[in-house]
Amino acid sequence: MDRNQIIEKYDQLVSKCSRFERKGKTMPYTSANGHMFSQINKEGQLGIRFGKEKQERYMKEWGSDHFMSYGAKMKGYVLVPDAMWNDLDTLAQYLNEGYDYVMSLEPK
Repeated sequence: MDRNQIIEKYDQLVSKCSRFERKGKTMPYTSANGHMFSQINKEGQLGIRFGKEKQERYMKEWGSDHFMSYGAKMKGYVLVPDAMWNDLDTLAQYLNEGYDYVMSLEPK
């Protein structure tokens, strides 16, 4: 999928989650409590933010790595493998976990 197709899928994904909405025109993201918790980078990859324990577990389970944006490793974010776009319902559960995580942090 190209970046525009990914953004369309991302919009579909976020629409499955009633507690937050998509933000950003050119760099789509979600945020709550003053913290971003998902982002599409310029390469069209999705990163979701989790607590440290879940980061390590999901990177291992998904065979993934840290999410990069603008050449920098995004602290707390896990790169979502492309194959996961095939199941938006499951992906929405992970996105909701990211939301729950940032809602547990001190507000910014």
